[in-house]
Formats: sequence, structure tokens, C-alpha cells
Amino acid sequence: MSMALSPRQEFTRGFARDRIALAAFWVLCLLLLAAIAAPLITPQNPYDLAQLDILDSKLAPGAKSAAGYTYWLGSDDQGRDMVSAILYGLRISLSVGVASTLAALGIGLVIGLIAARAGGWLDALIMRIVDLQLSFPSILVALILLALAGQGVDKIIIALIVVQWAYYARTVRGTALVELRKEYVDAAVCAGYGSARILLRHVLPNVMPPLIVVATVQVAHAIALEATLSFLGLGMPITSPSLGLLIANGYVHLLSGKYWISFFPGIALLLIIVAINLVGDQSRDVLNPRLK
Repeated sequence: MSMALSPRQEFTRGFARDRIALAAFWVLCLLLLAAIAAPLITPQNPYDLAQLDILDSKLAPGAKSAAGYTYWLGSDDQGRDMVSAILYGLRISLSVGVASTLAALGIGLVIGLIAARAGGWLDALIMRIVDLQLSFPSILVALILLALAGQGVDKIIIALIVVQWAYYARTVRGTALVELRKEYVDAAVCAGYGSARILLRHVLPNVMPPLIVVATVQVAHAIALEATLSFLGLGMPITSPSLGLLIANGYVHLLSGKYWISFFPGIALLLIIVAINLVGDQSRDVLNPRLK
């Protein structure tokens, strides 16, 4: 007689069935570890102007620096080692994406639960605001906000929160409405539990799985949006370049043969976005009871 698997074991086994998603998971873990350990494994701090030498600018991959170490992926026009710049830029892109996603998730979660529980005119008002928010392209809203507020990590995080919260509010509201019609909620009401306890202890645990899947995919969307804004010159300041700004810095040198300045940051951005999307898609399939 086989023992029943826990939800965590079922998820792990179901996720591991797709080898592409599993490979994407390990690539994602490797990139995360490399970004976290960047100060320990990179030969240069690309944000420290004292460590940059303009004589080392635009060196080809494999060239030696004046200090004697090798630029394995070349250097950019500021004399930054591309390996160091990519890993430090990856830290910024990931931190901005994760921070904005978590904040937007919290806001959308609260608003979605309130809308589902309250119903009536309040639910209709919140959903019309959500519909209005989602009717505008994300890039347009973020561009307007950053054009008004200026550059900076905090400002781009706020812009990404404003862009994302409506996705979570709609997801939570739809899932919570289904849960609120179930018998266990009726039993909790008959037992005299208040609305807050019903939402937090009974409805919220059942809302979280689809919300986590949406959040995983939205992290990739936030990273791509931040890279786009930085590429356009409205995201991160030039002294703290993210992957998008690194790509923009090398874009003007593509026709002169200095391909590596844009190419390698672009590959890193592509890898992180594709890996997150593959992990998110497989998580959605494993957590979807209709596919079991």
C-alpha cells in the first residue's frame, strides 16, 4: 500500500516531469546565485568609478586589462568588465522585478479580497478601476509616471507597482468569488466567524496557488518592462546600469563591430526572462486541477 504524497511532494514530482522546465529552474537558480554572489566572484565593481580605466574601454572578449585580469566577455565604453557589469545589472533587474511584484501582489490581494467579499457597488467600482487600469498599455503608463517622477530605483519600483497591481486584484477577486460560494465558507458563517477570519484563514490559502503562478510570470514581465524603460533612458541612472541600460550603452556600437557590449547583456536578459516564464508555466500546469 503506497503512502499518500504531500502537496509539496506532488508539486515537485509533477514539476520534474517536464525536463525543459526543470532545466529552466536550474538555470534560474544559477543566475540567482551568480547575481547574489556578484561582489565575491567578479573581478571588478562596475559601479565604483575608481576601479574603471578608460584605457580599457571597448576591449574585445578575451583581452587583458591594464591591471592584468582577463575580460572574458570584453569591456564596454566606460571600461567596465562585461561579466561584472552583467552580474551587477542582473542584481538590479531581479531586485526591482521581485520588489515591485511583491508589493503589487500585496496591494492587489487586499483589494481583490475586499471586492469579492463586499460585492455590490464597491465591487463594481473596484472592478471598473481595474478595467480602466488594464485598458492602458503597461509601457505607456510606466513611461508617463517616470517622465513625471524622474529616474531612480524607488521611482521605477513605484511605476511597476502601479502597472501590476490590477492583474493581482482581478485574479484574487475571481478566485475568491468561487471560494466564497463553497460549503466550507457557509459552515464558517454559521459558526459565527467574522469576515476577516473567513477571508484570511479559509479563503486566502485557496487563493494563493493561482496567485503565486501569476506572480511568477509577472516577475519576468516586470524585469522586461524595467529593461525596456532603462533602454529608453527613463529607468535606472547611468551610474547603476541594469541589463536594459547595458544593452542601450552598446547599441550605438553595434554597427562598428563592438557587438559584445549589447549582445551578452541581451543574452543574460533573455535567459532570465525565458527561465522565469518556463518555470511559471509549468507551475501553472501542475497546480491546475483540471489537468490532473
